[in-house]
Amino acid sequence: MNQAYKELITHLIEESPFEIDTDIQLRGRMPTSASSNFLTNKEQGDWAEEVILNAINEFSDEFRAMKYGTDDSLAAGDPGFREFYRLYQKELNTIGKKPDILIFRLDDVPVDEECDLDDPDLVSSAIAAIEVRSSSFRAVSYSDFMTARTSQAEAECVRLQQIILQEPYNSALAERRPELHKMIESASLDTFRELSFNVPGWRTGQTSRELNGYLKELKSHMKTLQTRDYLSITPKVEDIALVNRWIQTFGVPHFYLQVFFDKAYVIPFEDILRITSDPKNEDMVFSVERDVQNQGKTTIKINVQVGKEILSRIDMPDHQSAMKELERGRLLFYVTFQGGRGYLDPEIFSQDIVNAT
Repeated sequence: MNQAYKELITHLIEESPFEIDTDIQLRGRMPTSASSNFLTNKEQGDWAEEVILNAINEFSDEFRAMKYGTDDSLAAGDPGFREFYRLYQKELNTIGKKPDILIFRLDDVPVDEECDLDDPDLVSSAIAAIEVRSSSFRAVSYSDFMTARTSQAEAECVRLQQIILQEPYNSALAERRPELHKMIESASLDTFRELSFNVPGWRTGQTSRELNGYLKELKSHMKTLQTRDYLSITPKVEDIALVNRWIQTFGVPHFYLQVFFDKAYVIPFEDILRITSDPKNEDMVFSVERDVQNQGKTTIKINVQVGKEILSRIDMPDHQSAMKELERGRLLFYVTFQGGRGYLDPEIFSQDIVNAT
C-alpha cells in the first residue's frame, strides 16, 4: 500500500500545473532576527498542534497521536540558532519536510511505551501524517459575516439594476453605452458574480451624473460578490516538493489539517494535488496568492468546505502577553496561548483519516 501511495503522489505531482522541482536542494538565506509577529504566529501554530494532538489522544481509544515535526523552539537571533538552521536545511534536503503529527494504531505503539521517532521503520508504520496549519479566525463568525455581506450585496445589485433600468436612466444608458445597457438588462444574481465593466465617469448633466453614481455603486457591490469569501486550508506551493520527499522516504499518507479558534478541517494531500490540477476549480474552489502572512510565499488557498470538519468545537484558549529580549537588548512582545480543548468525533476521525489511508 505504501508503494502504491508513493506512486499516486508522484503521478499527481507530474500532473500538477505548478512547476514543482522534486529534486530541489534548499540553500535559503538564514534569517538573522525574529519579529513579534513571527513569535505570535509560532505560538499560535504550537497551540494548534497541541489541540489536535490532545483531541486525538483524548477521544480515540484505537489510535495514538505523537508529535513528530522538527522542534523549532529556537528563533532567529537565539544562541544555537545557526546550527539548528543548518541541520534543518540538511534534513529538508534529505528526507523532506516532517509532518507535525504522526498517527499510530495503539496495537503498534501502546500509550505507555516510549517511542524512538528517529527509527525509520517505526515512522513508516504510522497510518497517517498530519501537517497542522493555524488560522486567526473563528470559522462560524466568519461564515455568518460573509453570508450577511453576500445577501446585502445581492440585494443592492438587484435594487440598483432596477433603478438603472428605469427612466430617465434607462434611455440615457441605452443611448450612450448600449453594450453596458444590454449587459445590465440581462444580468442576474449568478452573472453579477462574473460580469465587469468600466464606470463611464460622466460629469455633465444631472441624469448622467446620477446614472454614473448608480453604476459606480453597482460595480462596488458586484466586486463584493466576486471577492473570495471562504476560509481556506493553506498549503504553500514551495512545500509540495518537500512534503513529497518525505512521502517518498516513508510512504505514510499525508493530510493537511487547518485549525481555527472554534473548528478544524482536514484534507488529504492527494486531494490538494487533484483539486489544483483542474483549472475549472481555480477561483471557485481554490486560489493562489502571495501571502503576506507567510513571508510573501505563494500559498494555495482551498475552501475549507472541500475538506472535512474533523473537530466540531474548540474551546477558546487563554492568551497573554509575553516578552523576549534579544542579544542587543531589543525587546519583542508577543502573545502566548494555553488551553483550548478540541472535541474530536472518533467515528469521523476513523472515516476521514484512518479509512482514507
